Amino acid sequence: MFMGVDNNNTGRHNNMPAGSYRQVRIPLSISADEYLRVYQGAAKKVSAIDSQGKRISFPVNILQPFVTRDGVAGVFDIYFDSDNRFLRIEKLI
Repeated sequence: MFMGVDNNNTGRHNNMPAGSYRQVRIPLSISADEYLRVYQGAAKKVSAIDSQGKRISFPVNILQPFVTRDGVAGVFDIYFDSDNRFLRIEKLI
């Protein structure tokens, strides 16, 4: 399954972002109760370990399109520009 969110409205859902970028692959499993903390104002960032074993932090709101009644689960590729600003997210599985 492929789903992409284009934060910059460039229309590049299926292509790599233009220019310099970095990509991280992150497996996530966030329960509905944990994700509820976002709406309660207690959580603004997600901290996770990527596929290379490095800790990464990113804004929780980029996961919004992938939230189900069970929370958020899957493997995601997240793209950042050279200034570490979010570009897009893709759900792989």
